[in-house]
Amino acid sequence: MNIRNIAIIAHVDHGKTTLVDRILHTTKVFRDNQDTGDLIMDNNDLERERGITIFSKNAAVTYEGVKINVIDTPGHSDFGGEVERVLKMADGVILLVDAFEGPMPQTRFVLQKALQLNLHPIVVINKVDKPNCRPEEVHDAVFELFFNLDATEEQLNFPTFYGSGKNGWFNDSLTPTDNILPLMDGILKYVPEPQVEEGTLQMQITSLDYSSFLGRIAVGKVTRGTIRENQPIALVQRDGSIRKSRVKELYVFEGMGKKKVAEVLAGDLCAVVGLEDFNIGDTIADAENPEGLPVISVDEPTMSMLFSINNSPFFGKDGKFVTSRHLRDRLMKETEKNLALRVEETDSADSFLVYGRGILHLGVLVETMRREGFEMTIGQPQVLVKQIDGKKCEPYETLVVDVPSDYSGKVIDLVTQRKGEMQVMESKGEIHHLEFDIPSRGLIGLRSQMLTNTAGEAVMAHRFREYKPWKGVIPGRINGVLISKNQSPTTAYSIDKLQDRGAFFVDPGEEVYIGQIIAEHIKPGDLVVNATEGKKLTNMRASGSDDSVRIVPKIQMTLEECMEYIQQDECIEVTPRHIRLRKIYLNEEDRRKYQKMQKVEGA
Repeated sequence: MNIRNIAIIAHVDHGKTTLVDRILHTTKVFRDNQDTGDLIMDNNDLERERGITIFSKNAAVTYEGVKINVIDTPGHSDFGGEVERVLKMADGVILLVDAFEGPMPQTRFVLQKALQLNLHPIVVINKVDKPNCRPEEVHDAVFELFFNLDATEEQLNFPTFYGSGKNGWFNDSLTPTDNILPLMDGILKYVPEPQVEEGTLQMQITSLDYSSFLGRIAVGKVTRGTIRENQPIALVQRDGSIRKSRVKELYVFEGMGKKKVAEVLAGDLCAVVGLEDFNIGDTIADAENPEGLPVISVDEPTMSMLFSINNSPFFGKDGKFVTSRHLRDRLMKETEKNLALRVEETDSADSFLVYGRGILHLGVLVETMRREGFEMTIGQPQVLVKQIDGKKCEPYETLVVDVPSDYSGKVIDLVTQRKGEMQVMESKGEIHHLEFDIPSRGLIGLRSQMLTNTAGEAVMAHRFREYKPWKGVIPGRINGVLISKNQSPTTAYSIDKLQDRGAFFVDPGEEVYIGQIIAEHIKPGDLVVNATEGKKLTNMRASGSDDSVRIVPKIQMTLEECMEYIQQDECIEVTPRHIRLRKIYLNEEDRRKYQKMQKVEGA
């Protein structure tokens, strides 16, 4: 049977998952009367809520007698580790670009990886139904990007399709049709069949799956030979060591699921059950004369965060898993399938240092764990510093901001304060396109400030670039916080009296404890306040004194916003039902001692 393996790559929110939906419907994977909803491949709750793809996924469809393995990849740079390895399974890529925004930083990053692997590209310019879209200009920008990335003559001669995934049409011209068949024909025409070499079995493990019945499942593409059920194999590991094993069961992808088979020929993607202690990048090879494939390299993490057990007075009220053993086992299990994540044990048995690609990458892990019933305390995200040629170096990122021209001055001012340097400034009609070189530290907390200063109009994206010399101190949060003095429910009477001191994170009647952060102060410096005092009742009444109090609703912050908000002496208590900000040292006396130590060390 003919096979085509194709990965869909694009910047976040350019329409990859919607395109996969259209392919699944066009190839009749579902019955006509079956209600499938939208974003079929984003089957994880977190993905649906946030509207982003987090994990790469496989589907297989049959069109005109040809089996097409479709790989949907994440578009956010924090999940770049997923994209880098799954591209190894593909022979061609569909590069999806928004007809208004054009190529974005993540587009450049994944396209570069695809071109280096010599994959055949098809460019799809999506959302041509949007107002102000400029498909011809975007096509020229894509060509320029290919040229800048040293594409070969053959790759520069890429086919282009235009359309709207939302409205369900793609064509090789700007004339709307009522289906995506021109694009499906283009996949068969322009994506080559897998290149199969002669020789014994070789299959690189590029992805992991997990089943509570079958255990860990190895997923990859058979590049050479044939793999059969019950076949003895050799597992060639990253360090060159070889371990003997046996294939218990074999599955190929079919529609949205998997189908059990007796053998898989070279060129097809498959899932292997029965192997133990394998890692991504290992090669499944012939038992008699094993040959390993080059190891997959994934970019290093750029950020770390301290995960500890929850030691607040409200410990154990919400969660099922609260001990350090639970926390350790869960983090170690995550490293098995999350390639860009690393976990290190610290001097304290209750704390673990977790390294990831960015705030969203680490935030998704914390959010997943709290939904599973974990309680924990997480510290302020820190960037990883390296010593290169005897100099202290930190990670730098390329930051791209598209903003209405009225606000461009505010954006430049904000980024410059955080040690960013402007590289590009172009105008696209009413919109200004700005590109900066900025230390990763400068991005922490930038998004919320940027949206506030541009009335929510700014669209920003960033990706890791390189390590460069340390840029000096970057100013953090200017305002201090209000800290609770007592452990008790808050009262409307107290909050009303304190409203002119700051903006509150708690509502009246909410339980708080000593050392919990309950509001943002209007001035620099922290203040300990009593928000739990009730009104003293007397038998005297004066006109106007009993007017109902008017409380401003509390500020609701997401987990990522909290991670960007906290300072070095603060942390976040995360439980299945609550996210609370608190000081690391709950006792005021301990906080003073800590501040004195910091001053001594700083001096």
